[in-house]
Amino acid sequence: MQSLWMVVASLLFACMGVCVKLVAANHSAVEIVFYRSFISLLLVFALARLRGVSLATAHWHWQLSRGVFGFAAVIAYFSAITLLPLATAVTLNYTSAIFLAIYLACSGVRLTAGIVGALVIGLTGVALLLKPTLHAEQWVGSLLGLISGALAAMAYFSVRELGWRGEPEIRTVFHFALVSSLCAALWLLFSEVHPVDLRSGSLLLGVAVFATAAQLAMTRAYAATGTLTTAALAYSTVVFASLFGMVFWNETPDRWSWLAIGLIVASGLAATHFSHPPAPAPTAAR
Repeated sequence: MQSLWMVVASLLFACMGVCVKLVAANHSAVEIVFYRSFISLLLVFALARLRGVSLATAHWHWQLSRGVFGFAAVIAYFSAITLLPLATAVTLNYTSAIFLAIYLACSGVRLTAGIVGALVIGLTGVALLLKPTLHAEQWVGSLLGLISGALAAMAYFSVRELGWRGEPEIRTVFHFALVSSLCAALWLLFSEVHPVDLRSGSLLLGVAVFATAAQLAMTRAYAATGTLTTAALAYSTVVFASLFGMVFWNETPDRWSWLAIGLIVASGLAATHFSHPPAPAPTAAR
């Protein structure tokens, strides 16, 4: 039953997406990432002190890689959320499992028939989801969604290496938040910063709190089992995002979009299953 923590994590990640979409009317994606990362940094630092976990790392190059790619992935993902229906943006971000299978193959992991089949299914799903009927602005958002999946997969590759080297999850999450905060702060030096009012401040706080709580719930789920069942439950984020999109923005996917979402989810699960060693959690970079 511990794997059900992934359902909690998925719900929280979907709630984060709702907050991002709502607050995007007042703040840019970089601003949202900065506030999300900085608040998360403070929360994780407090948690590390409470648990007595050292934040010093001997694997700074992998932590830096994870942080930079993760930061870029979140920027692209949040930008996609502002331009696309929530379920579409979430689904495209979940192509990370497909990209990760490709990276593993390029790094020397044997490309099995199962992985090849997963990639074919995934690409078919992407082609259906990005059908030519999309408006021009949705093509930009769709490209950003795919880029977020590709960059997130690079971040997961670093997470995989850090896990092999025995880095505690809290330490990795802390350094991710630290690198993201610094990168976003540097970016904001050359960008417009909008004032924070009560509404936008509450939404920005919601983004950070939901994201941090989701990562902790996800960590607990994978620490308990790390099985394909847990990975499968991670894709319930797409279901929650679809429901929230219908409720808040009347975003109802047509039958071809539902089929495309199903193919991408099935591809991600297959890629996770057939990749050896097992791929890390598909929500680790959010």
